[in-house]
Amino acid sequence: MQNWKKIGRIYIPNEDLFWNHTHSMVPTAFCLGEAHYRIYISGRDMDNRSLIGYFDIDITDPKKVLKVSKKPVLGLGKLGCFDDNGVTPSSIVKNENKIYLYYIGWKPRSTTRMSIIAGLAVSQDKGCTFKRQSNAPLLPLTDQEPFSILTAPWVIRNKDNWQMWYVSGEGWINPDLPLYNIKYATSKDGIKWERDGLIALDFVSEDEVALARPCVLYEDDIYKMWFSFKTKFETYRMGYAESLTGYDFKRKTDQLKGLEPSSTGWDSEMIEYPCVFTHENIRYMLYNGNNYGSNGVGLAIQEI
Repeated sequence: MQNWKKIGRIYIPNEDLFWNHTHSMVPTAFCLGEAHYRIYISGRDMDNRSLIGYFDIDITDPKKVLKVSKKPVLGLGKLGCFDDNGVTPSSIVKNENKIYLYYIGWKPRSTTRMSIIAGLAVSQDKGCTFKRQSNAPLLPLTDQEPFSILTAPWVIRNKDNWQMWYVSGEGWINPDLPLYNIKYATSKDGIKWERDGLIALDFVSEDEVALARPCVLYEDDIYKMWFSFKTKFETYRMGYAESLTGYDFKRKTDQLKGLEPSSTGWDSEMIEYPCVFTHENIRYMLYNGNNYGSNGVGLAIQEI
């Protein structure tokens, strides 16, 4: 059983910053050393375009914000590219003296509500700024995955073995309602990915429509995934699953306690986009609440 305790909101959008007028979406943690953590987030400007910045905390006193980036670390892509209307962090991995930021690129409505496809940016200044590895998407469309939802990559690395879990479109019920589950890919360098549409976590009913933002830890020879899910009738909730192989996850959401929406307040309607990490035998989870992170980032803890 996982007994989680919500600490509450640790960050709210700062409308004095042009890149963070609203939203602090998909928080993504990176340890700078000791208890110093940098939390990358997706803020939105006055034109509702997503930009990536960060705030820093000491995880032992997480409600005290140490620093907030004055400008984005990654801005909009070139006009016409897959990320010209927004970028959102998803996963961050240290690779020797570089830091790889796997992110979500946004394009607005054409025939469907959105196009969201994964990209990769690289930092050589310890995560203060990032430069695109390519102007093209990290995950191109294929005949097996033809829908323009290939996004929210979560990447872990074990020497030359890189593994990715990502959100993949399965179709559209209507122009405003996509279907997407979670699939699996591998790589030797973190840049070129091999994938064949292998489903790592699928829907459990016809009512379920979305599995979002997988976060995977490998512990005790088990792959442990926290994710978000929603149905046609209910907004996002937290889920949990395990796998021995990394690509055939079995749900164990009933093991999660304390991560339900609150009775009132900023996370009373929905709770989503987990980022789980461990520091000194305490497991932490960053998450968003109502309206997809429009009003900040929360933190929950689990003693292990």
